[in-house]
Amino acid sequence: MMKKVSLILVGAVLGAAAGGMATKPQAFFGTAEAAGSADTYRQLNLFGDVFERVRSDYVESPDDAKLVESAINGMLSGLDPHSSYMDAKAFKEMRTNTDGEFGGLGIRVQMFENNIRVEGAIDDTPAAKAGIRAKDVITHLDGQPVEGLSLEQAVDKMRGPVNTPITLTIVRENVEKPVEVKLIRDKIRLDSVKWEIQSDDIGYIRLSQFNAQTFEMMSKAIDQIEAKVPKDKLKGFVLDLRNNPGGLLDQAIAVSDAFLERGEVVSTRGRNAEESQRFNARPGDLTNGKPVIVLTNGGSASASEIVAGALQDHKRATVLGTRSFGKGSVQTIIPLGSNGAIRLTTARYYTPSGKSIQAKGISPDIEVKQEIPEELKGKDDSKGEAGLKGHLKNGDDEQSGSSAYVPPDRKDDKQLNYAFDLMHGIQSNANFPPQGKTSAN
Repeated sequence: MMKKVSLILVGAVLGAAAGGMATKPQAFFGTAEAAGSADTYRQLNLFGDVFERVRSDYVESPDDAKLVESAINGMLSGLDPHSSYMDAKAFKEMRTNTDGEFGGLGIRVQMFENNIRVEGAIDDTPAAKAGIRAKDVITHLDGQPVEGLSLEQAVDKMRGPVNTPITLTIVRENVEKPVEVKLIRDKIRLDSVKWEIQSDDIGYIRLSQFNAQTFEMMSKAIDQIEAKVPKDKLKGFVLDLRNNPGGLLDQAIAVSDAFLERGEVVSTRGRNAEESQRFNARPGDLTNGKPVIVLTNGGSASASEIVAGALQDHKRATVLGTRSFGKGSVQTIIPLGSNGAIRLTTARYYTPSGKSIQAKGISPDIEVKQEIPEELKGKDDSKGEAGLKGHLKNGDDEQSGSSAYVPPDRKDDKQLNYAFDLMHGIQSNANFPPQGKTSAN
């Protein structure tokens, strides 16, 4: 049975909904407050002076809206690497990514000689059902030529409300005349979870991001694995979070909760003490206590680190791989109506043991490094949060990132194969199962 999830807040890499900000009415300003307020107004006057000088004297007539947008971008990006401004289009795209679903056709495309080439169709989508195939070249959308459009513009035209039609004109290999295909848009889900059964007795679950569908899809993956593998035969689960950049904080909490019976999952602390929040697991381990190994590397960030940190601190899982990215801050998405939104860093988050991973990352219980091909050596390392200009500081013992390389051929994947070998007892390590935690049979 799936645990019930409530949307707590949107966090990690893509944003979070945090508590509102209250303002205190003041009867009067003290001397220091008055001085500070006056200084602020002087700075705003300075901005106004510069803005007017640029408008009147720049060599070409500037776009006022772009000037203001650039000023806002500069103000936010000067705070830290994760605060930024999104115009209406960027905000819409972000919401599509975090929602994990949209009205569309279900095809992956790229630019090809001023047209759009299909890279593949997602199973059980309008494109797949209509027989759209890889290497098809889309030349027209509803009779209008694609040539001259950017990839983004073409994708926008193919997306749209569910149950609305669109006609694609396609040039297909070994077919003499262009083919017209009429499709009806449907709800398309961005697949953030993939799973398989390894060697008939290990459940392997790969999370590529944390969007609004991740917990639900992972829960179904666990159910399907347990339905196919008898309980007494199932060795455990490998949760692969490598190169997962993060996403929604509520989904990170729900995914962690799926493996925990009780205890704190994560806490967030803002500038003011009253803004601190703690999130706890609820009873019900979806895997019934089966052993869990979590894979991390230099590309595992934010929401991924919340999951790895929670399961590591509670001795519920063994973290294997290399040091994670080290992004320990939460961003609030603040809509600005038709003007888009701002992404603002509003809190730091802490693992159940009270540890901040900001600019430090999660250290694996078992370090396993990949063999790096010669041509990639020196290019595979993630700088980590500590390597980003303007990052939030976290003491004197900050740590850089680690390799984010994952071999394309599974037989060369040392981290994954070591995890499978631990599950099968071919390899042994004092940190598996975690000390203080016994495995379930």
